[in-house]
Amino acid sequence: MRILLAEDDEDDRLFFNDAINELKMNNRLTIFKDGRDLMDYLNHPETTLLPHILFLDLNMPCKTGAECLQEIRANPKFKDLTIAIYSTSSSEKDIEETFIGGANIYIKKPNDFSKLKKVIKDVVNMNWQYHTSGLNKETFFLSI
Repeated sequence: MRILLAEDDEDDRLFFNDAINELKMNNRLTIFKDGRDLMDYLNHPETTLLPHILFLDLNMPCKTGAECLQEIRANPKFKDLTIAIYSTSSSEKDIEETFIGGANIYIKKPNDFSKLKKVIKDVVNMNWQYHTSGLNKETFFLSI
């Protein structure tokens, strides 16, 4: 499974990478430090293999996660891309806007390593076809 992480905080990137490695899942993680790098990668003509899931931080420099979400959902090439908002924010406004914007799930970043591993494992193994068919605000926000 191909996983992308767009995250500007270096500690959070390392934390996420360590969790993926400890889970020993057959995944290929590609990490971007801001939204501009992410969109450059996705829009590059040589990028033929799209990710299965994108973990997208909201508060990033250069291009925010909300701007990336809007750009991704406006492009039919990415219609099947699963987007997990991965943010420290639990504001109703952020949750509402990303739900309306077309994200598939909203995850408040856990600050506990074992909880992070559980979240990643749950999200990666989720049946997205089933999950998104009945998507509503109650199933959108993943509570840990």
